[in-house]
Amino acid sequence: MSVVTLTPRALYEEVAELLRQRIFNRELEPGTWIDELKLAEEYGISRTPLREALKVLAAEGLVTMKMRRGAYVTELSEKDLSDVYHLLSLLESDAAGVVAVNATTAQVDELKALHAELEAAARPGHIDRERFFAVNERFHMRLLAMADNRWRDQMVADLRKVMKLNRHNSLLKAGRIGESLSEHRAIMAALVARDAEAAMARMREHFESGLEAAA
Repeated sequence: MSVVTLTPRALYEEVAELLRQRIFNRELEPGTWIDELKLAEEYGISRTPLREALKVLAAEGLVTMKMRRGAYVTELSEKDLSDVYHLLSLLESDAAGVVAVNATTAQVDELKALHAELEAAARPGHIDRERFFAVNERFHMRLLAMADNRWRDQMVADLRKVMKLNRHNSLLKAGRIGESLSEHRAIMAALVARDAEAAMARMREHFESGLEAAA
């Protein structure tokens, strides 16, 4: 039997990740036309892996393919945002309820430590929005991992990629960091109290406020 050698990661996947991060960092703004020739030259690749990468991003909702016009960074409508936040609210509130009941003491302590990082990133007069956003995402994804449902994890991961298209709007709303931190405190209090219903309710309220800030 012949030996098949596989590369650790296909080229198009590497290109997709590079473009994904450029979109998240707003180097490629929503609505921006993606210049395939320029990018292929910049990355030193042919257009084939670039087009495969764009297909991946289109499947994730980050890129929109337009007939005879090429690829564009997706622009989210108000309905898009509402739909994404609605689904995230359902999925993550359910996860919060599971964690409130089933998490070990060590797992709750881990969430407490992440929450402490949030508090540090939001110190009055020393607010670090980018750090706050990153730790916030870690908190949510860790809570999901503790709830232990890989199908939900995959759905949330995909939805959060789309949500990131609008993240700067929500972060820059006056007072939103403080509101989000207060909501996280309420979520943590419910988790520590092992109150599943309260944890679910506080998580739903968190996403309702997030949608209001993002719209």
